[in-house]
Amino acid sequence: MVDNNKRKLPHECTNITEVRNEIDNIDSEIIKLLSTRFGYVREVVKYKEKTDSGIEATDRRAAVIDSRRKWAEEEGINPDVIENIYNTLIDYFIIEEKKIMQN
Repeated sequence: MVDNNKRKLPHECTNITEVRNEIDNIDSEIIKLLSTRFGYVREVVKYKEKTDSGIEATDRRAAVIDSRRKWAEEEGINPDVIENIYNTLIDYFIIEEKKIMQN
């Protein structure tokens, strides 16, 4: 992976290989961050009410989706796409939290 300080900006790339390498580097970082996020998800189970509604935390989910939509808009990214991504992540994390709760 390339050091973030040495990363080329999109307009600095001079060929498709450089563009693809930068995309790959970013994707690697995203996956590492998602793994770190999942660590927090596993930890939060300790503090949640040990019920389906406690694990699902619908008020929190709505707040997360709302804030991520706003962040996406601020960055010029389609908020519907970001909402879909986060709904998928949250659904997965809820399944994992329920597994942890059962053990």
